[in-house]
Amino acid sequence: MSGVYLTLNAGSSSIKFAVFDAGDASSKPLIRGNVAGIGSTPAFSARSADGRALDAGALATLEGATDHEAVIALLLPWLAAQTADQPLRAIGHRVVHGGRDLAAPTRITPEVLRQIETLIPLAPLHQPHNAAAIRAVAKWRPDVPQVACFDTSFHRSQDRLAQLFALPRALSDEGIIRYGFHGLSYEYIASVLPDHLDGAARARVIVAHLGNGSSMCAMTGGKSAATSMGFTALDGLMMGRRCGALDPGVILYLMQQKGMTAEDIGTLLYKQSGLLGVSNLSNDMEVLQASAEPHAEEAIRLFCYRAASSLAGLIPAIGGLDAMVFTAGIGENSALVRGMICERLKWLGVELSDTANEGHAITISSATSRVKVLVIPTNEEAVVADACRAVLTTAQGGSALD
Repeated sequence: MSGVYLTLNAGSSSIKFAVFDAGDASSKPLIRGNVAGIGSTPAFSARSADGRALDAGALATLEGATDHEAVIALLLPWLAAQTADQPLRAIGHRVVHGGRDLAAPTRITPEVLRQIETLIPLAPLHQPHNAAAIRAVAKWRPDVPQVACFDTSFHRSQDRLAQLFALPRALSDEGIIRYGFHGLSYEYIASVLPDHLDGAARARVIVAHLGNGSSMCAMTGGKSAATSMGFTALDGLMMGRRCGALDPGVILYLMQQKGMTAEDIGTLLYKQSGLLGVSNLSNDMEVLQASAEPHAEEAIRLFCYRAASSLAGLIPAIGGLDAMVFTAGIGENSALVRGMICERLKWLGVELSDTANEGHAITISSATSRVKVLVIPTNEEAVVADACRAVLTTAQGGSALD
């Protein structure tokens, strides 16, 4: 099929995008770019497949682009000009939460969009912007099919016990369960593991997706068996601004003794905690590593301690550990963090090659390590493009979004 697929990943103040050849199943995009600072001072950047910076044209200033709809209204014509000889076949969106019912890549219809919007309370940092991007595309290019790809879908392979909280059954039955996130990243890593790991189909692997948002996933046979995130994307690891796992009694204390409202607590846990809260400096790991402030050092050490503890806690779900994979912004780029986490896991037989780790090699474990340790860049956009290809191939037609 001639033409291109566009993938969009809408965050609170950014839109990441990539363009893929619809007739080429390779994971390399023709164009990759980002619009950051939406709502304040928007900035555009994009590069071609060969790394060449592309002329921003009308997107150079993004004048008047105060929200996602305004950015998309400028972005789609710019992309059309870049791919003038290739029709836009579909637009795929990363959507953080699919709940129980949206468990596979799905052609977006008005009903699907309504379902996505009902899940906004479970992913308040992401879901509203995912929905806004879908609506913006429908307004400016209603003729183009849209496909939603859910971060929760990959974890639906988990055993029921891995999904349950110890809450009254009625609450579990209505959907208060562990969903897990970062599924598009884990799906990509699972797809390329055979290129890096002998016996990947049988291997017991834990993937650490470490970035501003962080989680881990224990896999067997390339499928999710357990994950650190739960009902929302607050759970599990310490993150850039999010607290990660927290004694529920802290919430009660903040409400009952500190008089904090639900909105106050939401702001505290989603935006003021994590690396930023502990360091009192920044949520950016690079900034913290460059700082001489003791609070910055403590934030890094706590991040690594919590990550190692979480990884160890996932091992029972897969009955052992054959390999670890670091991915995402911190996992791919911070040799310090990888080293500090693995140092706490030496009792498992994890040994790093300092040279390989500092050199950001793919395999960073030593020759004598009982656990293979890999660094693999993730590629969520390629997973979304593949989903567009699959949905359009198997389900021609369908309702356009009103």
